[in-house]
Amino acid sequence: MFLKALKGIGRGKTNKNLIKPFRASFSKPEATQDSVKEKVKNIPNIVEFLNKTRRVAPETPADYTAGDRKKYLIETYGCQMNVADTEVVQAILEKAGYEPIDTSPALDHNEVKARKEAADLIFVNTCSIREKAETKIWNKIKSEYKGLKKRDPDKIIGILGCMAERLKEKLVDNKIVDIVAGPDAYRDIPRLVDLIRGSQDVEDKPKAINVQLSVDETYADIIPVRTEQNGLHAWVSIMRGCNNMCSFCIVPFTRGRERSRPIESIVNEVELLRDQGYKDITLLGQNVNSYHDRMSQDITSSHQNSEGFNELFKTRGGEGARFADLLDKVSAIAPEVRFRFTSPHPKDFPDPVLEIIAERPNLCNQIHLPAQSGNTDMLFRMRRNHTREAYLELVDNIRAKIPNIALSSDFIAGFCDETDEEFADTLSLLEIVKYDLAYLFAYSLRERTHAHRRMEDNVPEDVKQERLRAMIDVFKKNQLLKQMDEVGKYHLMLIDGVSKRSDTQFTGLTDTNKRVVIDNSLKVHESWKDYTSSAGSSLDLTSPSVGDFVKVKIEDASQNTLFGTPICKSSISDFEVSMKDCL
Repeated sequence: MFLKALKGIGRGKTNKNLIKPFRASFSKPEATQDSVKEKVKNIPNIVEFLNKTRRVAPETPADYTAGDRKKYLIETYGCQMNVADTEVVQAILEKAGYEPIDTSPALDHNEVKARKEAADLIFVNTCSIREKAETKIWNKIKSEYKGLKKRDPDKIIGILGCMAERLKEKLVDNKIVDIVAGPDAYRDIPRLVDLIRGSQDVEDKPKAINVQLSVDETYADIIPVRTEQNGLHAWVSIMRGCNNMCSFCIVPFTRGRERSRPIESIVNEVELLRDQGYKDITLLGQNVNSYHDRMSQDITSSHQNSEGFNELFKTRGGEGARFADLLDKVSAIAPEVRFRFTSPHPKDFPDPVLEIIAERPNLCNQIHLPAQSGNTDMLFRMRRNHTREAYLELVDNIRAKIPNIALSSDFIAGFCDETDEEFADTLSLLEIVKYDLAYLFAYSLRERTHAHRRMEDNVPEDVKQERLRAMIDVFKKNQLLKQMDEVGKYHLMLIDGVSKRSDTQFTGLTDTNKRVVIDNSLKVHESWKDYTSSAGSSLDLTSPSVGDFVKVKIEDASQNTLFGTPICKSSISDFEVSMKDCL
């Protein structure tokens, strides 16, 4: 929601005549609480929102430069999409003339603290998926940010992301928070900041809020300012929002309706990253594999679900570029760049998606397949709209088409009305599938969701925690067995840094997303061809470095780490050839 008083604020200047009516709505004692709450309550509910198609978020003018080199920093919490959103916000702020302050993980606590003191603006990109994530932010507001504001009343504190969207009313009421901006309002942040900076009354500052969701905002035209430190891994947002409306999930209410970026804008961003030397790109979306560019003229693919899966709601039909088409395009233009994607839904894995992953060596052998529960009745209460049997058939289909695939999943313990028998089905699914990685949580009730409105959170907390521990035990037992199965196998490892535990070791990821550690003092051959032609000779060996793809043989394994011996440097395509020689 962006109040009309903001319209007309000049570039870098504040219209004081417009400040008064805006402040009257937020700051006068007789109007502040009731008027703000009333405006927030009038925001459309999700049903009304899904039926509206007009663009509502205003855009900052292209030449807007109100920053005057004021310094900002952003703290990011939650999922990879929040990391990508932070990179978008940085691009918007820097274009408007604001200067970033680095708070990289390499800095010690005291240095980070000093930089926060020096910042003119602090933004917090937040997560609402579980209560614990929100509690952490509230605690920071009450302690750390309160102290910062006390020492520097002019410092601006802004809350961004899902928590801003979900808890807008409470955040507006909070005296520490100056700006509240939802995920679709980031273009407007410079003007929101300008409004706060234009106020001369430190004791009675206005609040700036824009939490209106959009049906078409994808930030496709914004080139993100990359925050990843080593220049190897990059996030590329391909779609936003979610239409699935699972009964436990707040995402459709905080992120809005699904909409996809034009395929050409994604291809252009990937080409830029390729040319800049990035080696591992993750395609992002709240429901990433439901990607659908309806405006695509040269690609006309029809919608398909995974076998045995159905949509909870009728989908918008029509042809256009689908997820398999996108994977085809990006993998073809950057054959020596790895591609991953997250977070998908099991219903959107038709055969064309699996076949292109199996065909292209640079599409990683890694699929996230959120199950949430192993019981059919529970799945329908969760509004997942598929059976246990359909899920297991999908697992079999994936493994048949992509034999070396690594599977990961999400599970919830203690969802509404879950019985011991239903939970036993979840444990058995974990036992049958034997995931390489799993994200396991006790159920956390979220307001506004279907479960909050129609169901009872009636599984006691101690039972939730007991079931969570049982899930963890089953998963970890099988995870270690999966790790030990890797011993003796070859992998292509992208070296992405020095190990945190030892500066004598390199660390990196396989295409199955497994962490590998190697001795960084060992030298290797320049290529597999050199290795095979040298017959084991130590002549002309070279030291690998960060950014190199290296073929490694796995010698040992722990719960979360593989330990390998480096053999030779390699490209992605050469690794595929070398693996045929190893058979």
